[in-house]
Amino acid sequence: MFRGNHPTRVDEKGRLKVPAEFKRVIDEKYSTQFYITSLDGKSAQIYPFEEWERIEQKLAGLSTFNPTKKKFLTRTNYWGQVAEMDSQGRLLLPQLLRDSAQLKGEVAVMGYLNRLEVQSMEGVRQEVEEAFTAEDEKNLDDLGI
Repeated sequence: MFRGNHPTRVDEKGRLKVPAEFKRVIDEKYSTQFYITSLDGKSAQIYPFEEWERIEQKLAGLSTFNPTKKKFLTRTNYWGQVAEMDSQGRLLLPQLLRDSAQLKGEVAVMGYLNRLEVQSMEGVRQEVEEAFTAEDEKNLDDLGI
């Protein structure tokens, strides 16, 4: 599982150096192939290809006419590309997504259980500064957390 925030850099060629803490998990559990995508163009979601295939299998079981399935696939295909981690532990982020999410220089790489999420440091700061509401607390309570 991926957890925590491990800031790193995106170089001038658009390559993300996967933080050592996450690379260890990848080396133990996954191949070097990934699907990099987004739902909103504000962050990059990096799925080990095995995890992305699980999502695709679930989607394949839904009706072709399911509007949420279509919306999800349209977004993840628009932003998405398959990427291979190089021997130095780097992933090339899709240009369209790098530009939209402003992924350059210092970025936050956060673990979200089965995937990594990359966001500009400023974007993360803004998100973290948003209030955690009573509704958020209730939702967590409903989940038993």
